[in-house]
Amino acid sequence: MPPKSLLGKAIQYNLNQWDKLTVYLTDYRVNIDNNRAERAIKPFVIGRKNWLFSNTGNGAKSSATLYSIIETAKANGLIPYDYLVRLFEELPRRKENDVINDLLPWNIKLT
Repeated sequence: MPPKSLLGKAIQYNLNQWDKLTVYLTDYRVNIDNNRAERAIKPFVIGRKNWLFSNTGNGAKSSATLYSIIETAKANGLIPYDYLVRLFEELPRRKENDVINDLLPWNIKLT
């Protein structure tokens, strides 16, 4: 197979990237693929299409904020509905300058 053919170029590219392709064999923390990351961003891709139908910039920003809150809750092992209920119960009780670190998805304790 000639090195200038498409297959030859593909093989040469693979050989040039070999160290990067096999790094997951030497480091257990590295995944062989990025499926988990792609699944995590899929809702944002779907949301982006939905945001095209927002009537205003503020509406689009609100939708993006809500999506971000929901996806961050999921990423932290929370049930989004339960997390939102807690936020809607707690936030009105807080004063404007109160610290809300205890309500962040990675700190909150839902029972």
